[in-house]
Amino acid sequence: MEASPDPGLPLVGTSKRLAQRLLVICENRFHLLMVEMQEERERVIRALLFAIGAMTLGLLAMFTLTAIIVIAFWNWSPLLVLAILTVVYGGMAGFLYNRLTRFQRDWKLLEGTLEQLKKDRECLAKNLD
Repeated sequence: MEASPDPGLPLVGTSKRLAQRLLVICENRFHLLMVEMQEERERVIRALLFAIGAMTLGLLAMFTLTAIIVIAFWNWSPLLVLAILTVVYGGMAGFLYNRLTRFQRDWKLLEGTLEQLKKDRECLAKNLD
């Protein structure tokens, strides 16, 4: 008498294929995550170097401009000139601080990885239903 094939075998094969596909998807997403982390690290380092250079040169320019303005208006009213420059520099600092906080609030980290994971979840949910 011939043994009937086990009805659980197709299920085992399907489960193995599903597990293999899930592992491949996870590996691909992990590689994407690593690439994005490297890109973000390079972007942050580049932004810091640009910011340090801009701040240094801007500070030197502001010192020079302040000296020129104070010397030019020394006979008129040195305290008033210094007060006006303080208000102008403070206003500019406040504006830049506002832009920095808005920039930090809008920063999206690992956007591509999160989008791919969302698509994977939707695809998996659609295929399992």
